[in-house]
Amino acid sequence: MGLLNIIRRMHLRQNLSIREIARRTGLSRNTVTKHLAAGTIEPTFATPERPSKLDPFAEKLAGWLKTEAGKSRKQRRTLKQLHADLEALGFTGSYGRVAAFARQWRADRQREQQTTGRGTFVPLSFRPGEAFQFDWSEDFAVLGGERTKLQMAHIKLAHSRAFLVRAYLLQTHEMLFDAHWHGFRVFGGVPGRGIYDNMRTAVDRVGRGKERQINIRFLAMANHYVFEPEFCNPAAGWEKGQVEKNVRDSRHQILQAMPDFPDLAALNVWLEQRCQDLWRETAHGTLPGSIADVWGEERASLMPLPTAFDGFVEQSKRVSPPWNWPWPRACPPRPMS
Repeated sequence: MGLLNIIRRMHLRQNLSIREIARRTGLSRNTVTKHLAAGTIEPTFATPERPSKLDPFAEKLAGWLKTEAGKSRKQRRTLKQLHADLEALGFTGSYGRVAAFARQWRADRQREQQTTGRGTFVPLSFRPGEAFQFDWSEDFAVLGGERTKLQMAHIKLAHSRAFLVRAYLLQTHEMLFDAHWHGFRVFGGVPGRGIYDNMRTAVDRVGRGKERQINIRFLAMANHYVFEPEFCNPAAGWEKGQVEKNVRDSRHQILQAMPDFPDLAALNVWLEQRCQDLWRETAHGTLPGSIADVWGEERASLMPLPTAFDGFVEQSKRVSPPWNWPWPRACPPRPMS
C-alpha cells in the first residue's frame, strides 16, 4: 500500500489535520505536506543503500527467533538477551536494530500463517460505503452484425450489492480506469476500499502473504479516488465471492437476453439500464427491501465522486541543450589507390 494513499485517505476521508496525520504516521509535517501536494503520483525520496551491521548475523538471529517461538513464554530469551548473545559473536550494532528485525520477522511469520489458511478472516457483511469488489469475465455479443468476443468488467458494492457490468474489447489500463469511473458514477460515490484478485493491470509482483508490488498507474487511480485497494490471496476467489457470484448470475440474467447492437457504446448504454432494472427487481436477501432500496440508503455513506481519472502519468525528465549533443564526426576521405 502506498504511503500517499494512506495520507490522502486520512486527510480527505477522515478530515484529519496535517499535524494529526504526522503524529499518527510518525512523519514530519513537511513530509506529509509534500505527499499531499504530489497529487496522485507517489513521491520518491532518494534513500542511499547502506549495508546493515546485522546482515552477517541475520540468518543466525532468524533461527533463534524461530526456536524461541516454539518455547513457552517463561522459557523464551528476551530480545535484550538475544542482542547480548549476538554481541558475544561479534555483532557491534544497536539493540534497536535487533528489535526491528524481530518485528519484521514476526510480521512475515503472521502473513505466512494467513496464506496457509490459519487465522484468515473474511467478513460476510459490510458496512454501508465500506467496500466494493471488482472482476473481469469473457463473453460474446453481436456488434454491427458480427459476433464479437468481449471483456466484461463487473463492479459491485459489497453492502447494498448494487452492481454494474460494462463491455470492452481489451483488459488494458484505460479500460480498467473507465470501468471504475462509470461504476462510481452509477453508484453515486466512492466506497472506502476495493477488493480485487491479482490481475496484471493492478499487481506487478505478488509477494508473501498480503505483500504486493502495486502497479504505479493503478495506484495513481486509487490515490485519485481515495480508496484502499485490497488483493485476495492467490487462487482464493471466494474472498471476493459477491462479484464472483455476480459474474455467474449475469450470464443468465443479462447476457443471454441481449439483442444485437450497432456498436459497443450502444451495448454499454443497454447494460447500464439493465443492471439498474435488476436492482429494483431483485430482493437484497439479507436486509429488507430490494437492492435499489438498500443502495439508496448506502449512497449517503459514499465519498463524493471527484473528476474522472485520465490515467495519464507524468514524469519529469531533464534534457541537455542540442549544442551539447554528441554529433557524429565526419569520416575522413578514403585515400585514392
